Amino acid sequence: MSMTTRVLLALIAGAVAGLVLVAISPATADTAAAFMQPIGRLWLNALQMTVVPLVVSLVVIGVTSANDAAASGRTARRAMLVFIVLLSAGAAFAAIAAPALLSLLPRDDALVQSFRAATAAPHAVTTPPALADWFAAVIPSNVIAAAAASAMLPLVVFALFFGFALTRIEPARRDRLVELFQAIADAMIVIVRWLLWIAPLGVFALMFAVCARVGVGMLGAFGYYIVLQCALYIAVTLMLYLVAQAAGTPLRRFAAGVLPAQTIAASTQSSLASLPAMVESARVRLGYPLEIASLVLPMAVSLFRITSPVQYIGVTAFVAWIYGIDLGAAQLAGCAALAVVISLGSVGLPGQVSFMATNMPVVQAAGLPVEPLGLLLAIDTIPDVFATVGNVTADITATGVVAGREARNGSADDTNDETFSETSVG
Repeated sequence: MSMTTRVLLALIAGAVAGLVLVAISPATADTAAAFMQPIGRLWLNALQMTVVPLVVSLVVIGVTSANDAAASGRTARRAMLVFIVLLSAGAAFAAIAAPALLSLLPRDDALVQSFRAATAAPHAVTTPPALADWFAAVIPSNVIAAAAASAMLPLVVFALFFGFALTRIEPARRDRLVELFQAIADAMIVIVRWLLWIAPLGVFALMFAVCARVGVGMLGAFGYYIVLQCALYIAVTLMLYLVAQAAGTPLRRFAAGVLPAQTIAASTQSSLASLPAMVESARVRLGYPLEIASLVLPMAVSLFRITSPVQYIGVTAFVAWIYGIDLGAAQLAGCAALAVVISLGSVGLPGQVSFMATNMPVVQAAGLPVEPLGLLLAIDTIPDVFATVGNVTADITATGVVAGREARNGSADDTNDETFSETSVG
């Protein structure tokens, strides 16, 4: 039985057990929830202890990897720029759309209070910081204190500075440090995988405690989460069609050309497994130059996942919504920037590992509790299908944008050469 199946079954079992017990005896259900909740919280704490070293290591590795890729040539640099622009656009869209969509949904204040009590998280931030305070806190005065406080945004800013500084020192020393950070990241991933083996127990305990105290209303909230994430992924995917058209590929041709790769993506839920189909679509069906497709697509699979920041922002907005908290513009802007940086370093992580390791920092950066993440991990399987389709579509779109830019620059270079030759002859 796969890990995803075991976690999902644990979620269902916890929900059923909690709802049945509360229907039979509310007092007994409350006592049982008080016993189960610390078990779930212990599992979440164990996951949370890996976040700071893992995220810092991934950001440093991501910066150096991106620098190495961009240094390999003009096309690679152009591809990196396209990746960053598309990731930023996706994060900005999610930061606007996710809270707007959630504001249209009915939210029961009694459910909010029950959920806060059920997760023992009444400490969540309810007022966004002033814009001046937010800017002042972006750069940490003490990086150790920022790490101790799990202040992820200033910590990631420090990791960015550190990563860029590494690209300016002697290559041999840089490689040794990058290897150290890679070893730290690998060790943290091993720990997370160990913890995911007992994820069914943690998810069961969390779901039991929530349903025993909140009731059936929590199931409807989780349904809203699935619809929200699927809607965001589909919207971003459709926008990529317009980007491809603006880059010079007719809309109908792009839609027909990308469809086979999207089919593989939906069935495998893996961008890497879809790479051969992406190359075939880009080269044969869409006519992009082989030298560009063979460079940009592997880079995209290694460094670029457009739905990642969309997921992080969607999760953060949902957690804020379920706790009855309105995120301010400064918080959303900080979360969007953090989501883009984290997504660049986390593409190679396994799905369930990346969900906890990458969503926790963004949720914490917004000042929100992380208790719901263990439950969202279990129900993220359905949205993941649409996320993979969006990622594959974005990879081919980025290839088309780079190919279009190369073609225009090539035409300009040819025109300049002809003009120079005519001038010389004259």
